[in-house]
Amino acid sequence: MSLEHEEETQHGLLLGSSDAVPAFIEPNVRFWITVRQSFIQRLLQWTELLDPTNAFISVESIENSRKLLCTNEDASNPASGDQRIQEAWKRSLATVHPDSSNLIPNFFRPAAFLPFMAPTVFLSMMPPKGIKSVILPQVFLYTYMTAFNSINGNRSYVVPHFIQMKYGLTNPWIRLLPVVFLVQANGMNVYMSRNIESIKGIAVMDKEGNVLGHSPIAGTKAVRETAASRTVLFGTSALIPEVFTYFFKRTQFFLKNPGSLWILKLSCTVLTMGLMVPVSFSIFPQMGRIQSCSHEEKIQPSTEETEIFYHRGV
Repeated sequence: MSLEHEEETQHGLLLGSSDAVPAFIEPNVRFWITVRQSFIQRLLQWTELLDPTNAFISVESIENSRKLLCTNEDASNPASGDQRIQEAWKRSLATVHPDSSNLIPNFFRPAAFLPFMAPTVFLSMMPPKGIKSVILPQVFLYTYMTAFNSINGNRSYVVPHFIQMKYGLTNPWIRLLPVVFLVQANGMNVYMSRNIESIKGIAVMDKEGNVLGHSPIAGTKAVRETAASRTVLFGTSALIPEVFTYFFKRTQFFLKNPGSLWILKLSCTVLTMGLMVPVSFSIFPQMGRIQSCSHEEKIQPSTEETEIFYHRGV
């Protein structure tokens, strides 16, 4: 066996490649199925996984963590009090795709979402000063979101700003148009970038992580839940800074310091998104559940369990 092939085999073992180990059950899948968390528990979990430093964890560190999870008997219990095991779970969940067992590219890991999105949403919501200021933030926003949704899914608009430029910003309802379109566009972005999951179906599995087949019903549910969470995230993150801005512009402080509006709006956007990203990621469990009787007839005979699982994606 060549050194190159040996390295590829070892890489497959540590990252859970199904080609290398046919009976291998992805550790992240095992974690999300085993740990039945409440919303608050999921929120605390995502607060740790969204640590920006997780976007820069090295491949060597990830492989060492995965090796520990695959070889240490105590790691079979995600609630283990061993600090090394807890840190290994954190690195694995933050960097490895549960559905494909592949490493998630650094800039598209969940931990990179807030640093990229907060400034972009802020610029997208600022009053337009020209065509470039309207188009460039929107192009980056939707390009990044499309890539993020596609990478973190399952493997198996500019119009309101032109209206503002035409009719002005005195009417508060006109100012809310970017919020409405931002919410709509990001919800549709999830549907468009992950529509194949609803058509071809996604893997469904029993509580042991054994794949039972591919279900379009589960795919549709996964995409719908992700779109709903993204709508909550961007709707809240865009609306709250606009509300604060509306009232702030009527204060004496703003009249004396008009330049402070940028600082307030940027701070409000970053703070709101910083709070809403873990909240939106926690609304639905990472491993969803569907009653077996609700699935396609071809899948129902594959298990005697009353519920089966699917990976929702981020």
